[in-house]
Amino acid sequence: MIPTYLITIIVLVLLILVNAIKVLKEYERGVVFRLGRVIGAKGPGLILLIPMVDKMVRVSLRTVTMDVPPQDVITKDNVTVKVNAVIYFAVMDVNKAVINVEDYLYATSQIAQTTLRSVLGEVELDDLLSSREQINQKLQHIIDEQTEPWGIKVSVVEVKNVDLPPEMQRAIARQAEAERERRAKVIHADGEFQAAQKLADAAKIIATEGAALQLRYLQTLTEIAAEKNSTVIFPLPIEFLSAFMKK
Repeated sequence: MIPTYLITIIVLVLLILVNAIKVLKEYERGVVFRLGRVIGAKGPGLILLIPMVDKMVRVSLRTVTMDVPPQDVITKDNVTVKVNAVIYFAVMDVNKAVINVEDYLYATSQIAQTTLRSVLGEVELDDLLSSREQINQKLQHIIDEQTEPWGIKVSVVEVKNVDLPPEMQRAIARQAEAERERRAKVIHADGEFQAAQKLADAAKIIATEGAALQLRYLQTLTEIAAEKNSTVIFPLPIEFLSAFMKK
């Protein structure tokens, strides 16, 4: 029978080994503190720690996708909108991410929210709806500068949804409808103008060329005869009509 003290020793050794041996995945790094002082980042693979002396903090190097909660924003032209976004970032320096900030995930989220409100408050509603790419680049640049001391690299910031008040949605719909009507009227007027020009050119040709007027006369007779109606046509020479026109 195994003595009790031996069992106790075996259990203590196993506990020490469990606390001393750590395995880090390929995308993980471990920041090791020895008696409260950082001795560096370890990993990936097998890590050996001194029990009761070393403490390790795991940090993932994978890109984090974080939703920025909807923010109430007042644009430069005093329109209240609700905007949300998504931010992509990753840890570049694990030592800074652990030492320089208490919780880099929470801190990055707060910076993204405040930056979203401040930047969008400086643009007008039309720019917010039409110049989304420029706004995204500006947001990414500002947030990346603010998170750089924490060892965080912000790669992409995208504004997802812009929720407008109902009255503003109706106003934009009326504006779009008015714009479509304006374009339709311009196109119609342009077509009328071009048609008038063609008719004027045709009238000039017919006025100078007698044969052209006679051909047009015969073409008109052909079109009338093709209708299969009871109209009786008596063709008259153009010269006969021109004699009356002179008088």
